[in-house]
Amino acid sequence: MLESVGPVVIRARGLVKTYKMGDIEVHALQGINFDLHRAERVVLLGPSGSGKSTLLNILGGLDVPTAGELAYAGNDLSHPSEEALTQFRRQHIGFIFQFYNLIPSLTARENVALVADIAQKPMAPDAALDLVGLSDRGNHFPSQMSGGEQQRVAIARAIVKNPEILLCDEPTGALDAQTGRLVLEVLDRVNRELGTTLAVVTHNAPIAQIADRVVTMADGKIASDVPNIERKAPSEVSW
Repeated sequence: MLESVGPVVIRARGLVKTYKMGDIEVHALQGINFDLHRAERVVLLGPSGSGKSTLLNILGGLDVPTAGELAYAGNDLSHPSEEALTQFRRQHIGFIFQFYNLIPSLTARENVALVADIAQKPMAPDAALDLVGLSDRGNHFPSQMSGGEQQRVAIARAIVKNPEILLCDEPTGALDAQTGRLVLEVLDRVNRELGTTLAVVTHNAPIAQIADRVVTMADGKIASDVPNIERKAPSEVSW
């Protein structure tokens, strides 16, 4: 049985995103209706070009829709100012990408502390590193860590500001299956222990087994949006 979902934190209605490339228009999103609920885990599946990363970027305020409505906790984000978008991202959203984007000249602790310094209510950088299982690696530089460890530092950096929502774009895409499962276990722990809403974009279908809800996208539209009745622990997922 699935646990009852929390209130809606992000609501999208009729989202359209069109890019112009010379005389050609690319319709990345075509009328998307989507709700993200507090503390749930959503996996967005679909092939390259299906629109899943575009949707994630709009939900997180990295991009704005061409048309449609977007709201966070009832606050309109359909036509925000750049300042409003910056504050939304800074206060409420954490991002994790396929590539870790750590600053190579800074230690793991210093990479995490950079975000803590600009957050309103951050946790201690060492606490964030402990949550991702790297309490003993704080003084190490990215070049001294494996890919999986670097991704876990990136997760610590994203969660140190205590975001309500964590948006992950192919977080295991650059990792082998064994290391990818470790990263999924960290995301699972963040969701369970902090109550962080989790949305994960991936083309890797087995990862959907960890989700409360699985959204499949194709050609800029939502093809299906269904609950996952038999959710698995990350350690049980193989690909």
